[in-house]
Amino acid sequence: MLKPIIMKKLVMLFVFLITVVSFAQQKRDLKLNKNTNLIEVVYYHDNGAVSQTGTYTTDGKLQGEWLSFNTAGKKTISGNYDNGKKVGKWFYYTNETVKEVDYSNNAIAGLKESQIQ
Repeated sequence: MLKPIIMKKLVMLFVFLITVVSFAQQKRDLKLNKNTNLIEVVYYHDNGAVSQTGTYTTDGKLQGEWLSFNTAGKKTISGNYDNGKKVGKWFYYTNETVKEVDYSNNAIAGLKESQIQ
């Protein structure tokens, strides 16, 4: 028989794990595009606003344009993947600035920052 202290710790651990798993899951919509053979996905914030949009290959690699949005629906990131790797220009938006990051071979090749007008 388990001692009450050990039992209490196990219950607390179980509650913690359930809470973490619940918060880690986001609502999403998936659709296979038969023309491109890519899986189109839309993730949602808890408030129902779109969180991310993009596509996956059928073997689960990120592919093509991905966009991220904050809970108010404002775009925060835009960029492209090729077979799971970041490529080309990525843009990171804040209220005051836009950071333009160039990726080559999935590594940062250049960085520019400009003020939003």
